[in-house]
Amino acid sequence: MFDSPFVRRVAVSMNLLGMAFEHRDWSVGKDFELIRQFNPLGRVPTLVRPDGEALIESGAILDFLDECAGPGRALIPAVGKDRRDVLRIMAVATGGADKGVTQIYETAFRPPEKRYRPWMERCHAQMHAALAELNRMCQARTGDWLIGNRMSQADVTATCVYTFLVDALAINRADIAYPGLAAIAARCEALPEFRSVKAEWFAPGQNN
Repeated sequence: MFDSPFVRRVAVSMNLLGMAFEHRDWSVGKDFELIRQFNPLGRVPTLVRPDGEALIESGAILDFLDECAGPGRALIPAVGKDRRDVLRIMAVATGGADKGVTQIYETAFRPPEKRYRPWMERCHAQMHAALAELNRMCQARTGDWLIGNRMSQADVTATCVYTFLVDALAINRADIAYPGLAAIAARCEALPEFRSVKAEWFAPGQNN
């Protein structure tokens, strides 16, 4: 479902690369067994090629998409410092998303008396540390995009993660601001490649 930042960054990337795809709006809750037909873990995203081969884990899928697109169009640079910088931003962003997901699942699936507050506070601190680092890198950029002179996977992933955390955990409170990251996200979210794969957030549960 497109409210997942991991699913969404794959869909946005396919849009940017001009790759048509068929989307199944399956939930890891109620559609778990359907997903397991293609991914034994029952996780998303899963990309099924026309020959039936199933690719799992968003990072691996993005690598495959770049291979198909070729080095001139790939969203992750092939070599050098730009590649390392893009991969670092992606790692910080997805790490922050993981800590956000952990907080969501802790409240969605555990009763209040079973929640361990120090663990929740740690995840909360790690998530905001990731956002602060992304914001720092956004503010330090010298051009319109995070790396180089065109949009890269750094911009895509940072935007999808920021939008997810804003929607799911309301991280853009008045007392905590990430203006550099918000500016990059706003620029990306205005593009049709992002707008066409935006879904309203709803909290997970056993049956959705």
